[in-house]
Amino acid sequence: MDATETLAALVKAARTGQRAALEALYRRFAPVVHGILLARLQPADADDLTQDVFETALARLSSLREDAAFPGWIASIARHAALDAARRRVPLTGVAMDDLTDGTDVEAHVEARRAMEAIRSLPEAYRETLLLRLVEGLTGQEIAERTGLAPGSVRVNLHRGMALLRAALSTPIRGAST
Repeated sequence: MDATETLAALVKAARTGQRAALEALYRRFAPVVHGILLARLQPADADDLTQDVFETALARLSSLREDAAFPGWIASIARHAALDAARRRVPLTGVAMDDLTDGTDVEAHVEARRAMEAIRSLPEAYRETLLLRLVEGLTGQEIAERTGLAPGSVRVNLHRGMALLRAALSTPIRGAST
């Protein structure tokens, strides 16, 4: 049985309410959903919304025509959920430096925030694949399998996205002294 048949079997079992199949789908696709949400939302919002996306997907599972189309289908649900959340919520402004009293490394926090802003400024295809690779830790092959993208497209998106990210991060921060 190949990966597509295995996925189709999982989706088919999930349609019948088999808990193990539902859990397997969640474990396999939660990083993809989270990465897609993270490309558009603040981290705390992406964390919260990941579960909601799966609840929506499971409620609509009967409307999925082809079991093997699950990766693209759940990614689409995640993108729509992120757009809806961004429309109805007031954007978060982030953590104030005064709030970092728990021993958090302020420099690391600023750098991580700058990197996330740089990634979010990239075109969507690069943004999503980079977040799935760099934040969620998926391999190129896993990204391809779980998003429905061709492995070659994933490689190109990662390569081009990393080049754009390096260029964005090599630009000095406005207003920073050198």
